[in-house]
Amino acid sequence: MEDADLNENIAEHTEVVDNVHGNKDQEEAHPVFHAQEVHLDRTRWWFASAAFPMVAGTLGPVASAFSICALVKPWRQRIPPGSDVTKAVFIHDPSWLVAINAVQLAIAVIANCFLLLNMTKRVRFSIAQPITIVGWYISSILLIALCATAGGPLLLQPEIEHVWSQAFYYGLFAAVLYFIVASLMVITVWGAQAGHYPHHFELTMSQRTLMLQTIAFLTYLLLGALVFSHVENWLYLDAVYWADVTLFTVGLGDVSLETKLGRGLMIPYALIGITTLGLVIGSIRSLMLDRGKDRLDARMLEKKRRRFVRRLMRTSEGDVLKPIEEKDADYYPDWNHDALQKSPKAELQRRHNEFHLMRKIQDQASRKRRWMAMGVSTSSWAVLWLVGAKIFQECEAPYQHWSYFDGIYFSFQAMTTIGYGDITPVSNSAKAFFVFWSLLALPTLTVLISNAGDTVVKGIRDATVLLGNITILPGERGYKMDIKHFLSKLSFGVLFAEETIHESPPGFLGAAQPRSDRDEKNEEESIDDELCSPESQENAGENAPSEPRAPPDPSSGQSSGANVRNIRKSALSKLKGIKDKTKQPGTRGISGGHIPDELPKTRAEYRLVLIDEIRRISQDLQHTPPRKYTYQEWAWYLRLIGEDESDPSTHRKPPAKPHPTSDGKAPQPTEKHGTDGIKSGNEQEQWSWVGHLSPLMDTRDEAEWILDKLSQKLRQELQGDVEEYEGEEGVRNAGEMEEHCHDVKNAV
Repeated sequence: MEDADLNENIAEHTEVVDNVHGNKDQEEAHPVFHAQEVHLDRTRWWFASAAFPMVAGTLGPVASAFSICALVKPWRQRIPPGSDVTKAVFIHDPSWLVAINAVQLAIAVIANCFLLLNMTKRVRFSIAQPITIVGWYISSILLIALCATAGGPLLLQPEIEHVWSQAFYYGLFAAVLYFIVASLMVITVWGAQAGHYPHHFELTMSQRTLMLQTIAFLTYLLLGALVFSHVENWLYLDAVYWADVTLFTVGLGDVSLETKLGRGLMIPYALIGITTLGLVIGSIRSLMLDRGKDRLDARMLEKKRRRFVRRLMRTSEGDVLKPIEEKDADYYPDWNHDALQKSPKAELQRRHNEFHLMRKIQDQASRKRRWMAMGVSTSSWAVLWLVGAKIFQECEAPYQHWSYFDGIYFSFQAMTTIGYGDITPVSNSAKAFFVFWSLLALPTLTVLISNAGDTVVKGIRDATVLLGNITILPGERGYKMDIKHFLSKLSFGVLFAEETIHESPPGFLGAAQPRSDRDEKNEEESIDDELCSPESQENAGENAPSEPRAPPDPSSGQSSGANVRNIRKSALSKLKGIKDKTKQPGTRGISGGHIPDELPKTRAEYRLVLIDEIRRISQDLQHTPPRKYTYQEWAWYLRLIGEDESDPSTHRKPPAKPHPTSDGKAPQPTEKHGTDGIKSGNEQEQWSWVGHLSPLMDTRDEAEWILDKLSQKLRQELQGDVEEYEGEEGVRNAGEMEEHCHDVKNAV
C-alpha cells in the first residue's frame, strides 16, 4: 500500500463511478473524442459513491472506539465533600445499562465488519449495506436512550455532588457519530438504487489504506492506554487522554509519567504512534487535496466554461466560436481578406485563438478552485478553533472559571501542538471532548497549511520572484517584458494584458523544472504562435498541404527505412526558413512551437512516428506539475490521430450546456448523432476547444490523454495488419485444403 503516492490517478476510480468506459462499441465508433465526461455528472454523486463510504469507513471505527470507552467505566461519579472533580469516585451503573451498552457495541462492530467486507468485495452490496445502516442506527438509538436515562432517572441528589464521568461523554460522542455515518450510507445506497453509480465500491488503494490506518491507530492508542494505566496506576480513561495528548505531540504535562518503566515504554510507544498518526494525516491530506480536487476541478471548469460560452454568445463576439467555411472569408472584418481566401488558414487562426481562450478558462477555474479550497479549509479550522474554545470554556467554567479568551488560548496552543501546559482541562467533559476534538482539528490544520502553500505562499513566492526580475535579478524574458508583466499583474490585466498564459508553471516551480534534451531542442526549434496566422501560412509556400494527409496505404510499396526524426527535421527546416523571413524589417518576431507540415509518406514511417511520439509523451508523464502543451504541439498530435485543425468540417460552435438524457446522465453518442446532436455516423465528431468534448476538459493530464489516443491509433494500425494477415492466411489455407481434397479425390 503506497499511501504517500500523491500522484496516483483518480481516473482509476472515476472510470467505474461514472461508467465512462462502459460501452466499448461507442469508444470504437468515436475513437478520438470519446472523452471522460465526468464534468457532466453532478459532483455530489461522486461524494455519495466514494467520499461518503470512505468517511463512514473511517469514522465508524472511531465511533466504536468511543463505545469501548463508554463501556469500560461507570457513567456516574460522586465528588466527596471538600475535594475536587479529580478525586471523584465511581458509582456502579445498573446491570441493564451495562448490558444494553455491551449489546450496542457488539452491533456496531458487526456493522463495521460488514461495511469493510463489502468494500473488499467479500459480501454483496445488497446484503452488507442494510446490515451496516440498521446496525449503526440501532447503536445510535440505544446510546441516545442510555444517555437520556443517565441524565434523568439515574441522576442522583444532591446534584452538585454528582457528575457524569468521561465514559458518559464518550457514549454521547459515539451516538452522534453512529447517526452521521449511518445517514451518509443511506444517501450512498439511495444513489445506487437510483442508478447514479454501480451497486459496489471501487475505492482506490489510498482510500482503503486510510480506513485500515485509522483502525490500526485507534487500536494502538487504546491498547497503549491500557498498558500505561496499569504501569502508572491511572484510571483507564485518563490514560486514553494521556495517550491522545502524547501521540498528537501536544504534551500538556497535566498527566505525566512517574515510573521508570512507564518512561522507558513511552519512547517506543510514542515513536510508533506518531509515525502511524503521520501516515493517517498524510492519507487524509492526499485524499482531500489530490484525489477529490480532480473531480472538483472538472466540475468548476465545466461551470466556468458554460458561463463563458453563454456570456460570449450574448455579444457580437460570439461568432468567434463558429467554424470558418470558405464562404465566410469576410467573417473577420479586421483581417487581411487576401490571406483569408483559403479557409484552412483562417480556421487554423480561429482555432488557435479558441485554444487560448480555453487556456484562460482553465487558469481562472484553477485559481478559483485553489482559493475556494483555501476558504473552506480556513473556515473549517476557524469553526473548530472558536467553537471548540467555547465548549472548553463551558466545561471548565464550574471548576476553573475559564473565560472565553482562556478557551481560545487553550484551543489554539493545542491545535498547533504548542502545548505550554499553563492551563489544562480538569473536568471529565473537557478531557473527553479534547480526544474527540483533536481527531478533527489537527488533520484540518494540516489541510489548511497545504492549501496555504498553493495560494498565499505561492503568491508571496511569485511576487518575490517578480520583484527580483525588475530589480536586481532580471529574468530570461528580459527587463522590458518583466516590467510589462509586473504592471499587468499590478493592474489586474488592465495594462499590457497578456493574450496567453504560461504553458509551464511560473516562479520557482517553472524555473526548477528539469531541462530535458527535448526541452532544449524545442527552444532551438521554436516557432511563434503566429505561424498559425494567415500571414505566416501564406509564407509557408506551396509545399504546405491545405488538407490533412491520411496515413499512406501499405500497397504504395514505398520504403520505410527513413529515419523518423528526419521527418520532423525536414518540417523544421522549412519552418526555419519562414522564421528567417519573418524576422526581416516590417515583420514580427517568432517564438513558440511548430507544426510539421507533412505526415510520413508510407504507413511504416507513420507507425514509427507514432512510436517515437509515444516515447516522448511517456517521458512527459514524469513532469511535476503535469506538463501543458502548446497549441502547435496539440495540432501536431491531433494530426497524428486523424484530426486536422485547419479542417472546419470537424469543428463546431460549442453548446453552452450539454443536454443530458432523461435519466440525468451525460449524453452518449448514437449511430446518427454525436454527443452534441451533430450528425456523425462513421465520421468524426464535431467539437470545439471550448466545448465539453475538448481534450482540455478531460480529467486526465494532457500527456495521459495524448498518450491514450496515440496508443489507440497505433493499435488500430497494427490491428489492420493482423486482420489482413489472417485474411490472407485463411485464403491460403482454403486453397491448400481444396488442393489436398482434389489430390485425395484423384488418388481414390
